Amino acid sequence: MTFTATESLALYLHTLKLPSFAQNRDEAAKRAESEGWTYQRYLSELAEHELQDREMRRVERLKRQSKLPSDKTLETLDVPRLPAQVRSRLPALCEGGFVERAENVLAFGLPGRGKTHCLAAIGHELVRRSYSVLFVPAFKLVQMLLIAKRDLLLEATIRRLDRFQAVLIDDIGYVQQNREEIAVLFTFLAERYERRSVMITSNLVFSQWDRIFKDPMTTACAIDRLVHHATILELTGSSYREEMARKRQGRGKSKGVEA
Repeated sequence: MTFTATESLALYLHTLKLPSFAQNRDEAAKRAESEGWTYQRYLSELAEHELQDREMRRVERLKRQSKLPSDKTLETLDVPRLPAQVRSRLPALCEGGFVERAENVLAFGLPGRGKTHCLAAIGHELVRRSYSVLFVPAFKLVQMLLIAKRDLLLEATIRRLDRFQAVLIDDIGYVQQNREEIAVLFTFLAERYERRSVMITSNLVFSQWDRIFKDPMTTACAIDRLVHHATILELTGSSYREEMARKRQGRGKSKGVEA
């Protein structure tokens, strides 16, 4: 079978996995002819499109893989309500330098203070900058690791999680674990120490972490590894959910009076 030059070019671009080249080549060729581009300018234009499209596809793929809550972004975060200390650190954390340095981010606060939203928003910004992030509730992470250990795949599972530059473990304070669960969680945290970042939300301050790890020595070792290179955010103030509930009740009463 004989191909025309146009058909051959389309085949070459498909084989080389250059879809943006194929999509934009005709339009770019028309512009090149009308504006008198050099061959280098024409190729540069197509290469720029290809790189931009690849980056967009990469970010979309990272976004899907991250499992981050889609509604908990920086745009929906009530930044003015955050404590001043958190507000001041937020821009730098969103830039992702802590990920490059394999440092951690730990957010503490009572329920409803915005811990998850704050760290998830940072996670979304990291993904936009092409960092790989995984959002996982603490109980699901522990379940995953326990199953892997049972199947003699714990090391392989931890290696697979290693491809994420930052793992966001949500609600670690709610995990009431037995000895086997403590062991796999500690192993995971120890393996990432000084190599990959973890982001953790907890309603328990460090002095209460013996509820999580039970054994004082294990608790001390876990805290030591987490805080050695870490930014600690304390989310204080009133509960967002309680305030929203009061507002809804207030609106309901107003409607009742108007009726």
